[in-house]
Amino acid sequence: MAAHRYLVFGRVQGVGFRWFVLREAQRLGLRGFCSNLPDGTVEVVAEGEDAALAQLERALRRGPPAARVQRVEKLDVPHEVGVPKTFEIN
Repeated sequence: MAAHRYLVFGRVQGVGFRWFVLREAQRLGLRGFCSNLPDGTVEVVAEGEDAALAQLERALRRGPPAARVQRVEKLDVPHEVGVPKTFEIN
């Protein structure tokens, strides 16, 4: 099992992006969470199989129809971040 933290930049708030991520993560069997950040980005922390995480990353780069993703940064997950047993929207 691997875990990744993604920051998604662009027009990603107010367009159903977190609900899109929730559906994709549940479909892929991932656990974690997604949150809107004050700077207008969306943070996604996900844990699961490498292949499922790669599919999630591709979906993040695409986003829902109303979103305009400019870029996605993949970061290490800090050890102090607790990953929930399911996938949640914060």
